[in-house]
Amino acid sequence: MVVEEPREAAATTGSDSSAWQPVQRLRAHEQVMSQIESRILAGHLKAGDHLPSERDLATMLGVSRPSLRESLRVLESLGIVEIRRGGVDGGAVLLDGPGAGLVNLLRLQVALGHFTQRDLLDTRLALETWSCAEAAQHAEPADLAELSGMLDAMDDPGIEAGDFNRLDAGFHERIAQASGNALTAHLMGSLRLSIHRQMVEAYSRLPDWRATTGTVRHEHRLILEAIRNGDAPRASTLVQDHIRSFYTTGALVDE
Repeated sequence: MVVEEPREAAATTGSDSSAWQPVQRLRAHEQVMSQIESRILAGHLKAGDHLPSERDLATMLGVSRPSLRESLRVLESLGIVEIRRGGVDGGAVLLDGPGAGLVNLLRLQVALGHFTQRDLLDTRLALETWSCAEAAQHAEPADLAELSGMLDAMDDPGIEAGDFNRLDAGFHERIAQASGNALTAHLMGSLRLSIHRQMVEAYSRLPDWRATTGTVRHEHRLILEAIRNGDAPRASTLVQDHIRSFYTTGALVDE
C-alpha cells in the first residue's frame, strides 16, 4: 500500500514565512556606504584617515565614479566625511570630530512635528539637570569665566532679541561643555540648534520680552553661582525650575 504525504502539511511547509529571506537589492552607492561603514566598525578606518582617491576607490570597489560620489555626498551630509578640494590633503577624509549630521536631521524632524513639546521639554530637563550637576563638580576657571562673560553680554540694556536668544542658547550649551562629557555637549548643542526657531517664536509671543529677559538673566546668575560653589543639587534644581518656567511663560507647554 502506498501512503501519500498529507497535502496540507506540504502546503504549510511551502508557505511558511520563516523559511524565506527577503531579497536585498542594494544600489551601488548603498553598497559603497556599507563597505565604508563596515571598515569603520571593524577599526580598519579611523577618524582623520584619508580614503583612497576617487579614481582608485571606484576601481577597487568596482563601481562608477558617479556612484562613488553619491555615496560620499551622503556620508558628508551625515557628518562622517569631509570632501576637501585639491592639493595634497584633498579628497575624502573621515572627520575627527562630530559633524553637523545629527543637528541637521534633528532640526528637520522637530520641524516636521515628529516630537511633541513635552518630548522636547523632558529631554532638555534630563540633559540639563545632569549637565549642571556635573559642571558644578568639574567646571574649570576658564569655563566659569566664559559663562560669566555671556551673562554680562546679556545684561546689555540695548540687546536685541536675536542676540539675546543666541547668548541664552550659548549659556546652556557652555554648561554642557563644562560637564566634561563631549557626547552630552554635542547632544545639547544639536538640540538647542534644532529648537532655536521655537525659542525665537516663544519670545515673539511675549507681551514684553524685555521684562522676561530680566527674569531669565536673574535665574542664569543663580545657576552659575551654584555651579561656581560646587553645589550640584542646587544647580540641577535651579535649571529645572528655569526651563519649566520659560516653557510655561512662552506657552510652549501647559503648566
